[in-house]
Amino acid sequence: MQDTQTTPASFSELAIAAPILQAIAEVGYETPSPIQAASIPFLLAGHDLLGQAQTGTGKTAAFALPVLNGIDLTRREPQALVLTPTRELALQVAEAFQSYARHLPDFHILPIYGGQSMETQLRQLKRGVHVIVGTPGRIMDHLRRQTLSLDSLHTLVLDEADEMLKMGFIEDVEWILEHTPAERQVALFSATMPEAIRKVARKHLRDPKEVSIQAKTATVEAISQRYWPVSGVHKLDALTRILEVEDFDAMIIFVRTKVATEELAEKLEARGYAASALNGDMSQALREKTVERLKKKSLDIVVATDVAARGLDVERISHVVNYDIPYDTEAYIHRIGRTGRAGRKGNAILFVAPRERRMLLAIEKATRHRIREMRLPTREDIAERRVEQFKQLVMSTLEGEELSFYRQFVQQLGKEQSLSPLDIASALTFLAQKDRPLVPAEKEKPTSEEKSGDRYEARAVRDRGEERPRREKGRPRDDGGALYRIEVGRADGVNPKDIVGAIANEAGIPGKDIGHIKLQDTYSTVSLPPNLPAAVLKRLERTFIMGKAIRIRPWSEEPPTGARPIRKRKPAPRTGD
Repeated sequence: MQDTQTTPASFSELAIAAPILQAIAEVGYETPSPIQAASIPFLLAGHDLLGQAQTGTGKTAAFALPVLNGIDLTRREPQALVLTPTRELALQVAEAFQSYARHLPDFHILPIYGGQSMETQLRQLKRGVHVIVGTPGRIMDHLRRQTLSLDSLHTLVLDEADEMLKMGFIEDVEWILEHTPAERQVALFSATMPEAIRKVARKHLRDPKEVSIQAKTATVEAISQRYWPVSGVHKLDALTRILEVEDFDAMIIFVRTKVATEELAEKLEARGYAASALNGDMSQALREKTVERLKKKSLDIVVATDVAARGLDVERISHVVNYDIPYDTEAYIHRIGRTGRAGRKGNAILFVAPRERRMLLAIEKATRHRIREMRLPTREDIAERRVEQFKQLVMSTLEGEELSFYRQFVQQLGKEQSLSPLDIASALTFLAQKDRPLVPAEKEKPTSEEKSGDRYEARAVRDRGEERPRREKGRPRDDGGALYRIEVGRADGVNPKDIVGAIANEAGIPGKDIGHIKLQDTYSTVSLPPNLPAAVLKRLERTFIMGKAIRIRPWSEEPPTGARPIRKRKPAPRTGD
């Protein structure tokens, strides 16, 4: 039987700490989703919870926000444990926690799963963490070794319990439950409620509150849906290629944050597109003016947040691009509903990073529609499109403009210089397309990210201990850029390609402009272009790699106050080749 209560209309109505409210506002949450509205009050009140909800309904925030609200940051010991069926989900949940905890000072979370170095996990456990997210097998392993203590645990979350049942982990889950304090709070979330899950709940949950949220489904027959798997090419470059070849009338590009709307709109304007931001920080008058410009065709692209675009109804919107994947399926359905209106066909494109594949599957289920993968346009595709557009421009000019003066000019020039009309037309075509060549510059063989990836992989080998003897160990290489320190290193399981990808995607810095990266145990140094704008640095300050805030700052020979001490490692004994 489902328990009922008064549904909060906003997060501010919940008893959540101000720093957490600030963080969720920054990531784009304004009103709780149904599972959040139903679950959070019960969890904040200390009840055990049995929640039925699909992936993509906002379930992670439903348990993460109450957990964070109850963490004592002064105690560096595991106070909450989240069990997940897979490594991928563990990383995804850990990243969500970091995002919501961005304003909680010195918060530490650790994802624990098989396949990761045990030494790394032991080192991080020894330093102390507040929340652990992990798979059952590796958690059991640590408990048996007594390298993980749950004596201070006050909350245990079982995420996607039915998946753990299908994968044969339910006995492991019960073993872990039996090794937790008797007074801990338990929240069990599952998409389905088979009898085996209910049996676990009856045995290990105390008088749980029960909530059940049915995921909304929608038919989107009038909308062609495609996705691009984010890989190898910077997202902005990929978007620009798509804009080059897609035959769009008007477009909405969705991002998660207000800051991102401004930054992306500026970058698109710099590349020659009539683009503008639309977000909640803009005055109502300016928002109305932006929408009016879109309707009157003086604006073709709007970069918007979910909240700002709510209720937007402009018939000429032919395309919706999900530059940042939404947090839940309902938001996706609202987004793509901005196109395909008034009997027109619509187009929706979704950018999907590797860790977001689960959300892609949830979206397909919610829309009852298989989303097909799209091929990113090549240089040849772009050249073909530009040539075709230029031909159409020439033909429309011949048909609709008075050209008698220009014909006389061509005739006169040909006579004076003994030139054929073909030579003159060729020169004029060259001049007409000089700022936007019909054949794009040859810069894709391979992409800058692919080149830099190879370079940084090679550097990673050197960083594992094979440095040149001429350079002082631990000192970054001077390659002419500005040196920065970021608070992720070998101990976090990071490699140079992770750093390049995160900085390129979050700051819009091409991979070719990211210089030498040197990994240390607990931090790394990276060379970036000098004189970066404050807005770019601010965005990088909010960037996460492997679920951990990088806290970028200019390099200093002295470690920052509160930095973790660097322990020198003894070289491993050589074994036979």
